[in-house]
Amino acid sequence: MAIETIDLTAAQLTDQFSRPITYLRISVTDKCNLRCVYCMPESGLAWLPKAEILSYEEITQIVGAAASVGVRSIRLTGGEPLIRRDLASLVAAIAAVEGIDDIAMSTNALLLSEQIDDLVSAGLRRVNISLDTLREDRFFSIARRSGLQKVLDGMHSALAAGLHPLKMNCVVMRGQNDDEIEQFARLTIDRPIFVRFIEVMPVHENAALQRDAYVSTDEMLERIAAIGELRPISGPGGNGPARYFAFPNALGAVGVISPLSHDYCERCNRVRLTADGRLRMCLFGDQHVDLRTPLRGGASRAEIVTLLRSAMTIKPERHRLRLGEPASRMRAFSEIGG
Repeated sequence: MAIETIDLTAAQLTDQFSRPITYLRISVTDKCNLRCVYCMPESGLAWLPKAEILSYEEITQIVGAAASVGVRSIRLTGGEPLIRRDLASLVAAIAAVEGIDDIAMSTNALLLSEQIDDLVSAGLRRVNISLDTLREDRFFSIARRSGLQKVLDGMHSALAAGLHPLKMNCVVMRGQNDDEIEQFARLTIDRPIFVRFIEVMPVHENAALQRDAYVSTDEMLERIAAIGELRPISGPGGNGPARYFAFPNALGAVGVISPLSHDYCERCNRVRLTADGRLRMCLFGDQHVDLRTPLRGGASRAEIVTLLRSAMTIKPERHRLRLGEPASRMRAFSEIGG
């Protein structure tokens, strides 16, 4: 596929609230090899037909259009992105797009160690790893699949490959893993790991669980502070919504992501491309623009850019999450964080 030259002087993509959009999260598949209790039913979901999934070439065309209006950072998500074949070829294609400065990936890391070399060679710079427990029995209980050691192997392979900063996302649930908060936090003292604790969010599949399992990030930080002094820090590079804190002289840091107790909408700089080609304006809403249909109808880059600009008029100022009330059709928790 020929690579078009990008005019990097074009006007920045900006929403109606004057927030510049510099970050595009791309779901490469809706499928996942885990069945986490807070994310989807044990039987899975109704997966998208293959014909509806964007090809790598189509994704790269959209990235090129987005880069031409100021998008600089890309994150690959799912479902679980590593279950899609030859993901490294997509990373390489995106890395070749003029204007893209950073390519990251969110993953459960079950398949990471076997693909890490190809991904890094292709241009992957960072990974976020989802891990909700350090106990094998709980891993199966939460993920409804086994594989804790594979996740840990993936984490070590990412560190060895130089993918820094390494971020670890932990969804905290009362009565299921909240007694491991302190243990996770201690990982940051002598390892260059940034553990981010996430409030369980009210998606359609988990409303009942979320009402009972919710732990606020304020409570999490209070419990972590019992270990030792926590100091606010600026945190590592990236585009996520976390607030960061560190123990004195720690190699890593603790982060908290709080979509319910302390939303971060005022600094939102992102939009999301679903696996079937819809540009979603907010993780917790249904506002979207179809890019797949015009793209497959032969739309030019200029026409895709026009669609991107028009999409900014429907990006909401903020989400309206409420405890226990399902407010999202989010397909996976890998869609959050940066």
